[in-house]
Amino acid sequence: MAEDKKNVAGEVEQATTDTKKAAAAKVAKAAKGSKTKEKKPNIFVRAGKAIKRFFKDFRGESKKIVWPDGKTVMKNTGIVILVVAVVALVVMGIDNLLAFIIKSLQNLATGSAETTAAVTTAAANAATTAGTTAGTTAGTTAATTAASGLIGFFSTLVG
Repeated sequence: MAEDKKNVAGEVEQATTDTKKAAAAKVAKAAKGSKTKEKKPNIFVRAGKAIKRFFKDFRGESKKIVWPDGKTVMKNTGIVILVVAVVALVVMGIDNLLAFIIKSLQNLATGSAETTAAVTTAAANAATTAGTTAGTTAGTTAATTAASGLIGFFSTLVG
């Protein structure tokens, strides 16, 4: 029994020692954490390291690039030039078409004004020679006003 007591006492002592060691380890760990944090290097040192890392990564990535051969480059360049020329011709065609339409509208408006002016002049001459009344002169004035209004309308459209 005495031996059993010694074994139990030894086990208790061993457990106490283990518990003390574990507690000491926790205290040491906490002490490390409670110390002042490690100071960061200044901004210039960190920026220098970041720039160095960037160029190192850049060099590694640029080695992975597969460059096309000369024949492929020339073929793709020709396609791009051809597409640009076709698009330029289409835009030029649309521009010329719109210019033609606007010019036709201007000529139509100017031609209508000249026709109206000729009719107005002919009507005025007829009214003067026939000795008509003041009502005919008012009609001639109304026709002239309408023609000038049409010309003004198309002038504002053209700009």
